[in-house]
Order: sequence, then structure tokens, then C-alpha cells
Amino acid sequence: MPFPEWIRKARELGASDLHVEADGPVIARVRGRLKPLGETSSAVDLQRTGEELLGAEGWAGFLSRGSADISVELAGTRCRINLFRTIRGIAFAVRLLAPSIKDLRSCNLHPGLRRLTEPTAGLVIISGPTGSGKSTTLAALIEEINATQARNIITLESPLEYVHTNRRSFVRQREIPTHSASFEQAITDALRENPDVLVISEMRTPEVMRLTLNAAETGHLVLATMHSATCAEALTRVCMSFPAEIQGSIRAQLADCLVGVLCQRLDYLSSRRLRVPRCELLLGNTSARGTIRAGTFSHLANVIQTGGEDEMWSWDRYGRWIEQNTEWVLTGDSAAPGDKRPTAVTEEAMDVAELTELVDRLEKRGH
Repeated sequence: MPFPEWIRKARELGASDLHVEADGPVIARVRGRLKPLGETSSAVDLQRTGEELLGAEGWAGFLSRGSADISVELAGTRCRINLFRTIRGIAFAVRLLAPSIKDLRSCNLHPGLRRLTEPTAGLVIISGPTGSGKSTTLAALIEEINATQARNIITLESPLEYVHTNRRSFVRQREIPTHSASFEQAITDALRENPDVLVISEMRTPEVMRLTLNAAETGHLVLATMHSATCAEALTRVCMSFPAEIQGSIRAQLADCLVGVLCQRLDYLSSRRLRVPRCELLLGNTSARGTIRAGTFSHLANVIQTGGEDEMWSWDRYGRWIEQNTEWVLTGDSAAPGDKRPTAVTEEAMDVAELTELVDRLEKRGH
């Protein structure tokens, strides 16, 4: 089975990821669990696929570095692909992206998170473990701005995942290293391009973090992602990336410009047969800023816990909202296999969900 067919089959199963390794089984991740597709990859075919996807120059770079990142559309599905080498040969890690960019509601996120897009300056960090939906949430926040505000948005991504269409805002997307040699160079250039909103797909190095903080301090709204398990851990990682002698000034800079930190993970709701984000939200109020300046990041959990009136979310508080919510949207990885249509699911409809799915399948077969 050719590579695009594996993508199509994984999408039909509602998979979020596809894992392929030379002469090994083809594995899909469906709602968090690994599921074999019953196919075996060939080392020769994988090499041919890699050469076709990367082109001559990209393939040479892959052979030199041992890895490569690209985003392409295969079998009607936009994919983010990481090629890498293992002891068995070439391997692919493929993230299957949503067919369209969704807003917060369509991502099953609390509508109050829209407040993160309202300031005209400051830093918003989207964090969480790998595979928790950070890129999707980031795209949803961009789309919230794009639909409601007239702003100049510049995104810096590696690789470029979701492609935005100009609506009320003017969105310019740049891929690293295709359109700029590095994130450091791209951020420096972007500040000369009159942005209102600057989007950085991931803060990885101290220099990128420094430039991000500077951009947030100088009158731009900056949205950035990073890996962390909690809001406190995200801010700790930022500060600890710098030498000890300047961490005090970094904490002060971070406290002054912070709009909020949103940390998320995915929970599976068995009663509704879908995965939804569970969030922790820290907002830059007076208490949070003082805690950050003091460097007592372990106290930020208490700040979140007592920040309910400021619309902060602890894991438990957000979990209660999930339990009380009666309307969800099924789409992509969240939906049952074979159901690709965005569908609002209410509490009253849950008892007929299986019947509805059966009717849909019969209709598709022409019955």
C-alpha cells in the first residue's frame, strides 16, 4: 500500500498520528491508543517516499543531519512529518492535521479563553506535553483574532502546519528555514514588518525566548508555544534557560509582559466517545506578577486556585466545567471512526449516538 493510502486509512480511523519504520508495521494513534493498520512498510519504498517529499536538496540535508521536518498535503490531508533515522533505517512520524482551522468552540475549548486574544501587547504561552493539541489551540486563537479584529499577524513556524486565509486580519505565514534561516533571524525581521500579533510556533532556545520577551515588551501581542506539564513549569523553564546572574531581570521582564499561560492535556470522555482538552490557565494579575518576580514558581498553583474570580482555571475547576458542559463538537481525532462531519452533541442526544452513527453508515452505503 503506497504512503498516501496509509494516510487515508489513518484518517478514516480518526487517527491523530501515523508511525512508520523501515520493514516494520504501520501504526496509527487513534484517540491516544496505538493501533496497527495491518500493513508493513518497505525500507526501499520509505526511502523513495522520503526523496520525493524532501526533494534533492532536502534529502541531502536529511542525510547530513539525520532528521527533517516538513508539512505537506497527502491524500487530501495536511500532514506534519518528521523523518528520522533509527537502528532499522528510515522512520516517519506523521501528525494528521485537521482539514480546516477551527475556532475555540470547535476545538471544545472554553469560550472564555478568547480573552487571551484581546490585549494589544504582552505574552501568551500555550504549553502542554507532546500531542496535547498545542498547535491546534494556537491556530484557533489566531482564527479568533482573524475573525473579529483587524490586525497584522505574522506567524513563524517550523514546519508550517495550518494555512490561514485573510478574513478581518492580514495573516502572513513564514516557515523556518524555508523563508528565514532561523527563528532568531525571523523574529528580528518580523519586528521591522509592523506586526500587531507575532506567533512563534515553539520557544526552544534561550535566544528565541529573549527575543520573544523583547517583542512582547515593545508593544506586540506575542503567542508562543512550549512543552511543559503545568503553567508553573512553563514559566520555570523560561527563567531557568538563562544564566543565574540574569534570571532576576528575566523574571521581572516576564512578570511585566505576561498576559497568560494556558497549559493543556487531552482527556478521553468515554460517555461521549471523544477526546477534549483539559486546561490550566494562569493570568497575569497582581498576585501572579508578584509571585513570578519573587521566583516562587511553586506558589503559582495557589495563585491559580484562588484566581477563580479572575477567570483562571485550575485542572479541577476546568474538569468540573467539562462535566457540566452539555454540548460538544465531534471532528477529526475526537470523532468516532468514519464520522468526519463537525457535529454538535448535546446531553439529550447521547442516548441515540450509536443509532445515529449506524444511520450515517447506512446512508453512505446508499441504503
